[in-house]
Amino acid sequence: MQQNKAYQNVVILGGGTAGWISAALLVKLLGKSIRIQLVESDEIGIVGVGEATIPPMLNFNAALGIDEAAFIRETKGTIKLGIQFENWRKTGDSYMHAFGSIGKEFPSCSFHHFWLRSQQLNMGYDYWDFSLNYQAALQHKFAHLDRIEGVNLPGLAYAYHFDAGLYAQFLRRFSEGLGVSRIEGKVSQVVLDELSGEVKTLVLASGQQVHGDLFIDCSGLHSLLIEKTLNTGFEDWSHWLPADSALAVPCGSAAQITPYTRSIAHGKGWQWRIPLQHRTGNGFVYSSKYCTDEEAKATLLANLDGEPLAEPRKISFRTGRRRKQWHRNVVSIGLSSGFLEPLESTSIHLIQTGIMRLIKFFPNHGISDAEREEFNRQSKVEFEQIRDFIILHYKMNDRGDTQFWRDCAAMDIPESLARKIEVFRHSGRVFREQDELFSEIAWQQVMLGQGLIPQDYHPMVNALSEVQLQELLQNLQAIMQVTAGRMPPHQQFIDHCLR
Repeated sequence: MQQNKAYQNVVILGGGTAGWISAALLVKLLGKSIRIQLVESDEIGIVGVGEATIPPMLNFNAALGIDEAAFIRETKGTIKLGIQFENWRKTGDSYMHAFGSIGKEFPSCSFHHFWLRSQQLNMGYDYWDFSLNYQAALQHKFAHLDRIEGVNLPGLAYAYHFDAGLYAQFLRRFSEGLGVSRIEGKVSQVVLDELSGEVKTLVLASGQQVHGDLFIDCSGLHSLLIEKTLNTGFEDWSHWLPADSALAVPCGSAAQITPYTRSIAHGKGWQWRIPLQHRTGNGFVYSSKYCTDEEAKATLLANLDGEPLAEPRKISFRTGRRRKQWHRNVVSIGLSSGFLEPLESTSIHLIQTGIMRLIKFFPNHGISDAEREEFNRQSKVEFEQIRDFIILHYKMNDRGDTQFWRDCAAMDIPESLARKIEVFRHSGRVFREQDELFSEIAWQQVMLGQGLIPQDYHPMVNALSEVQLQELLQNLQAIMQVTAGRMPPHQQFIDHCLR
């Protein structure tokens, strides 16, 4: 059904990271065509644990025209070159999902096939010997480097760690400077249009009424508009991702700020460690079926780099997604649209892609059901692809030391993930599907890191003799090590931004 109405008054419910990211991008790209109001209450806290990002974050900041040094300075940010996974395959093991490229790409054949052949020949190379990001991360180095000088190889890819609360404030100043109106208050009533069933008005506790044509639900896990008002429905994925709780606590900074996130598996869950300039963000993710709150708290507090700066705060959640992220005249962005645990730092990315998708579909005079359905289809595919990548970490474990990890290893998994695993197990091939977030290299690193070694490799590799293969790998290893070694310290980059 076509609704021939203008969508000129946009109301965002909720501030925090999701609300102010939405406001910032909307006002930057559509500010001359629409009026944007954001309703939030200082009484309502934000989850605020999303302090780690992935490389597309740079594109978002560039779209807003944000200066990197100012961003680092205002958000207490640091650089992130990847995620170090510790104890995930089994206790004592570690590997990194490093951003960027690995080795050298060849036509029709990924570099890891050359490494797989070297493994069969017992040449002794580690796959991450050929990752510039990994080598720089180990040495706590960083520099802007698009290409490695003297060779036709990519340089560093990176993202950020930052204080999510400070980031929201940063974007609030940015958005208000471009004309977004912030309204302080708590919603006491949601008024629906009697004929269309669309949201018409938000009534605040003060009695103020906020009218809108299009409403963006950034109310977090409360999902006030998309679920509590419109009853959109929820697709539960807890049978694949059983964690339903997290404890978060900041602590004092470590002596050296590492340019990577740490994800540390324990007996009944996993711990995140995110280094910022002024503190370290920590949390413990677990399932209440396997772990009590007291056990989780004890595990978290026993594994901090410094003194805790607050009492651990519990966050309860359910993993899954809204069946429709756009329903009637409400679009859900952020946690109101679904929840995927922060294992691969995708929460902020999903906010950014959600609001960018809305901008691509933004109606001029009317929106059709077909357009809403396409928006929801794209959102569903994106969530499912990230879901599969996260499940992979749990499924491919050899720990067996607790019931939690034994059940994860034994669980049935989505057919889409099972197919990907079996193709890689047999031939080492990974195929990126359409606009899938995670690259073939990302999938390769997690599969290899979790102990899934393919049975075969691409025949193109056999064009090299053993001597030629050894020479290729030696040269690439040396290039990565020397290039990383010449970079300045990560701390030097941070200090430069603070001047």
